[in-house]
Amino acid sequence: MEPLVIAGKAFQSRLIVGTGKYKDGAETQAAIEASGAEIVTVAVRRVNLDRTRESLLDFIDPQRYFLLPNTAGCYTADEAIRAARLGREVGLSDWVKIEVIGDQATLYPDVQATLEATRVLAKEGFTVLPYTTDDIVFARRLIDAGAAAVMPLGAPIGSGLGISNIDNFRILRELIHEVPLIIDAGLGTASDAALAMELGADAILLNSCLAAAQKPVLMAEAMQHAVLAGRQAYLAGRMPRKLYATASSPLEGISR
Repeated sequence: MEPLVIAGKAFQSRLIVGTGKYKDGAETQAAIEASGAEIVTVAVRRVNLDRTRESLLDFIDPQRYFLLPNTAGCYTADEAIRAARLGREVGLSDWVKIEVIGDQATLYPDVQATLEATRVLAKEGFTVLPYTTDDIVFARRLIDAGAAAVMPLGAPIGSGLGISNIDNFRILRELIHEVPLIIDAGLGTASDAALAMELGADAILLNSCLAAAQKPVLMAEAMQHAVLAGRQAYLAGRMPRKLYATASSPLEGISR
């Protein structure tokens, strides 16, 4: 299958995984491996960057996985910009997932602050992947500001609701082709991931649905299969929906 290409860099897996909420580093490591993911996102503000004590980074092999720092926990554009710069300065990456939260209850993104941070960091040479809403207007503005991908939420972070607004996502898929379209947040199980890919997502980013599963490692493996199956189904093209039945074996030529 064709690779996922972001900012000219190719990845064989279309599943991106986060690293929060697991019970320990060993479980995190096992779930990442079971997912088959190549891109692993880590919160700049939640890891021990000076490596003076055990850190999440001790369980992620940088030779095997591509680290994508994120600005989780930031509530202003300035905070997100500082976090991205810090991640680059300590050698994590010059790629960054921009996440600027605008509402504490829903964890919806502040799209204006996200746009501001994207514009500043893209000009500084960062490869910026912004977490945003499913609004086509802001998606376009993010692309114009230099975003290397658009990452709309499927549903609120950690909700497990799946894709709440399928019609909006279909609009995004129809109108966005310049950069990858990556579903970020809100998926709960393998069928959600398969649906997202069947609708045409270029990739998905998961965390809570893995870490909060009763068996995180098994769920990570299920998600790997779901993403692959959903992508294949999208490329294959589903049959048209019909109101009435159509015989699977033609009746013409059958003697009675």
